[in-house]
Amino acid sequence: MKNLVALACGLLFGAGLALSGMTDTAKVLGFLDLFGRWDPDLLFVMGGAVCVTLVSFRLVLRGKPLLAASFNLPTRQDIDPRLLGGAALFGIGWGVFGYCPGPALSALVYLDMTTGIFVVSMLAGMALAGVVVKKAGS
Repeated sequence: MKNLVALACGLLFGAGLALSGMTDTAKVLGFLDLFGRWDPDLLFVMGGAVCVTLVSFRLVLRGKPLLAASFNLPTRQDIDPRLLGGAALFGIGWGVFGYCPGPALSALVYLDMTTGIFVVSMLAGMALAGVVVKKAGS
């Protein structure tokens, strides 16, 4: 049941990204082009998501999850080198190509070769990061 709910949520998220135009790298890169032809669309998409979250987050946390014993919220609040390094790599990838993981996976349905190469590279980078973190921990 959890997998079906996860699939439905992923499909809804991907459809929302496509509907809002966030699977178009030109829109994202246009948002990052502050001193050129700036496109504010991403600001409105993010603002809408933040507004929905602000209203609903506390309401959701009052109850109990349907498919788990409890909510698993992060407890760490420190800023460490792994967090900064991951954020930097995320930002570089986002700024160079215009995709972060969600929109990149959603855009695979367009069967664009460049997007496919980006996703394969992203997954390889995630796997490599997992190996590096595992080695550093041992």
